[in-house]
Parts: sequence; C-alpha cells; structure tokens
Amino acid sequence: METAEYLDKLLLRYSGSFDIYQPYLINGKEYPAYGYFFSCVEKFILIREMNMWTTKSYEHILFMEAETCTEEFLAEAADIIQNYMEPVLVRKNEKWPEPNHMYSYLNIVILCNKSVDHQLEKKIRHFHFEKGYKFNIRGFSKGSIMCVSMEDRKYISNYQGRSKKELFKKVFSDVEEGKPGFAQIMKENGLTPFKQQETKQ
Repeated sequence: METAEYLDKLLLRYSGSFDIYQPYLINGKEYPAYGYFFSCVEKFILIREMNMWTTKSYEHILFMEAETCTEEFLAEAADIIQNYMEPVLVRKNEKWPEPNHMYSYLNIVILCNKSVDHQLEKKIRHFHFEKGYKFNIRGFSKGSIMCVSMEDRKYISNYQGRSKKELFKKVFSDVEEGKPGFAQIMKENGLTPFKQQETKQ
C-alpha cells in the first residue's frame, strides 16, 4: 500500500466536513493537500437583531507524504504549526484572532511508507502546542501531529490527536476493499478541489 492511495481514501472521508485544497503551498513548498473546517454558532433572543453571542470554531489539517519519517521531517511539521498555521491561518498575521474566535485546531498528518523509528515515535507522542489569546477570551489554538506508516499500519499521535485513531485505521479497510477515493468521486461529479488563494505572510 502506497501513501498516495491511502491519502486519496483519507481525503474522501475528510471531504464530508472539510474543504479540500489540492495542492497547497507554504513558503514555496508544495504539499499534497490541505483541509479547512469552519463552524459558526449564534444565540439570539426573539429576533435575529438581538444576538446574545457568537462563537467561531476552526480546524486546519495539512497532509504530508514521505518515504520515511525523519527528524527533519518532524521538525518541519512542528515548524508549520508554530510559524505558519498559528500566525497566518489563525491570527491572519494580527496580534489576536478575530472577535468571537473560540478555538482553532491545527493538525499535521504525516503519511510514510516505512515504519517509524522508536525515538521519533516518542517525539511525536510528546509534541505539544497550545496557545491562548487574551486569557482565552479570544479563544485558543491547539496543535497535533499524526503519523501513519504503511509498512506496519501504525497510527502515532500526540495527546491532542488521539481521538482520530479509529478514523485513520478505517482508511486501511477502505483501501483493501477497493472503495472509491476522493479523486474518483470528484471526477464522477464534475468537481475539482478548492484552489489556494495567495496569503500574505
């Protein structure tokens, strides 16, 4: 099983609730895919003009592929969360996120063909990123790194990514059963992935 085949099935599962962008560029480097989720919840009294509160929630997920997960690759993933996703995607290069921002989850998925070295596995599990804004009045951001190796079908993540394990395990079954993937479904419906707009950094 190759990472490209696995990614194709994984993107289909994410496309149910995420906008999928292909490809995605960060600082001139191309990545195979990026997913964006947004939710806005509002509370009104009697009429729409009387808004009690509004909360906005976001989730960002960047997909990466590698033959082997290396120390440098893991450092790159952590750097993207800390120095691209948080300042650019969450704060839009401002001091604080927008008003009514509740939370942003920042995820990196590393798909690799070879099994992950034990020391790197420990680093993935111990990865931690969390940042609050104005004592959480403007919400918070949390980061996760998730790694899936094709060779031993192992899912590794930090604490923040633990809830995604079952989803990633199910994708192996999707591949084995020959289920259609994201590319096929998009083509059959005459659709194309979202295209990235230029972002100021």
